[in-house]
Amino acid sequence: MEILGYASALIIGISLGLIGGGGSILAVPVLAYLFSVDEKVATAYSLFIVGTSSLVGGLKQHLNKNVDWRTAIVFGIPAIVGVTLVRYYVVPALPDILFTVGTFDFTRRMGMFGLFAILMFPAALSMLKKRKEKESAGTIRYNYPLILIEGLVVGGVTGLIGAGGGFLIIPALVILANIEMKVAVGTSLIIVAFKSLLGFFLGDAQTIEIDWQFLALFTSISLVGIFIGSYLGNFIDGKKLKKGFGYFIFVMAIFIFYMEFFVKQ
Repeated sequence: MEILGYASALIIGISLGLIGGGGSILAVPVLAYLFSVDEKVATAYSLFIVGTSSLVGGLKQHLNKNVDWRTAIVFGIPAIVGVTLVRYYVVPALPDILFTVGTFDFTRRMGMFGLFAILMFPAALSMLKKRKEKESAGTIRYNYPLILIEGLVVGGVTGLIGAGGGFLIIPALVILANIEMKVAVGTSLIIVAFKSLLGFFLGDAQTIEIDWQFLALFTSISLVGIFIGSYLGNFIDGKKLKKGFGYFIFVMAIFIFYMEFFVKQ
């Protein structure tokens, strides 16, 4: 199972290198089902893995001049606050059993992984849907009240499920900041990187024991996969693979529901 888990880490990286995103959403199920890591630790480690891989992708986009750093800061600050508060205060305070209905116990794991599986559906849809290459209508404008709310909500959700939430951030950047799509994609990677890594270091690293050796190995294998995927992208059309990967995420979401709400019972 461990060999399969590390092979999956490589696949996560390759998918990120090939299609530019989405692969890191597999980190939580890989950690939970192949390494038998509990929900708190799986979502914590996923934040580190997602943050590191997004940072690599974001810096690559920066070199291509597809990152608006001012927008990244404006959106990133409330998102960082949201994820850090959830990881430091909310997650450690969640009881093992959230509530009971008759003989049915709704556990913390069900809540966290159930929400994760639900949000995998819009993530998959965002990969299946063809993005409209919207050009900027002119000067970047910020809707600060909505940005604050959106950042806190996305940060809070990221903190609960351990995923980056790029599929939520990209349309928000286009709508709330009036920036073009390719810049929104690059900027979202930087936002995901900083909110995930800071949420991990300011939250989880302070509240749980981290197996740094395992985390470094898993992340390193994923990073190697990113470079392999980027190289393979010269020969393989990532856009065609993206559609198939979107369907695969649908299947994974159903699998998580089945494992948590049927097999565990």
